[in-house]
Amino acid sequence: VQLQASGGGSVQSGESLRLSCTASGFTLGDYAVAWFRRAPGKEREAISCIDDSDGYSQYFYADSVKGRFTISRDNAKNTMYLQMNNLKPEDTAIYYCAAGVGVILSEMRMTRAYDYWGQGTQVTVSS
Repeated sequence: VQLQASGGGSVQSGESLRLSCTASGFTLGDYAVAWFRRAPGKEREAISCIDDSDGYSQYFYADSVKGRFTISRDNAKNTMYLQMNNLKPEDTAIYYCAAGVGVILSEMRMTRAYDYWGQGTQVTVSS
C-alpha cells in the first residue's frame, strides 16, 4: 500500500504547478483524499480535501489557497491531483497527499483522519 507524490519543483511567483499522487495497493476512489503542506517552521496544515467516495461530494479548501488551487482525482488512473495556480512565495512548503476511509466533514482537516500518506514533494516559489 503506497501513495507516491510527484510534480513539485521550483517556480517563480505567479506560475503554476500540478502535483500528482498515485495510489498502489488500494482503490483511491474508495477513500477521501487530501493535500497537506508543511512550511518551514510551521505545523502541517490541510489545504484541500475531497470526499466523493459515497457519490456525494464534499470539499475543503484553506482560505489561503481558495481560488488558486484545485483538487481533483482520476479514479481510472488511481491518481489525485492538486492544480496550483498563481503561486506565491508563502506557498513554499513540502506537500503531502493523504487518503482516508470514512472521513467526516468535520475531520477533513485533521491529520489523524487519514490512513495513508505520500512521501512529500517540495514546492519552492521565489519572488
